[in-house]
Amino acid sequence: MSTPAIKITIKLFAAYQDVIGLPELTLELPPGSTVGQVGEYVWTQYPVLASLKSVTHFGVNLNFVPADTLLQTGDEVVLIPPVSGG
Repeated sequence: MSTPAIKITIKLFAAYQDVIGLPELTLELPPGSTVGQVGEYVWTQYPVLASLKSVTHFGVNLNFVPADTLLQTGDEVVLIPPVSGG
């Protein structure tokens, strides 16, 4: 019996929302997926955003987390690009 996929929501802000054109995405991922793999997926699907890879931070359920954080069904993931302004 196979393990069911996990379903997560990616909240999009700033450059991510501008390029993708949506406030959020829903993904189904294999069990054991990490937040860093979500970033890799987005950067692969939208190569123009790959330049943000080295400066993007990750959030899961309103907490900053490292890229190797494992995801669970229902998690809300945020890719946090650099922010400027005042």
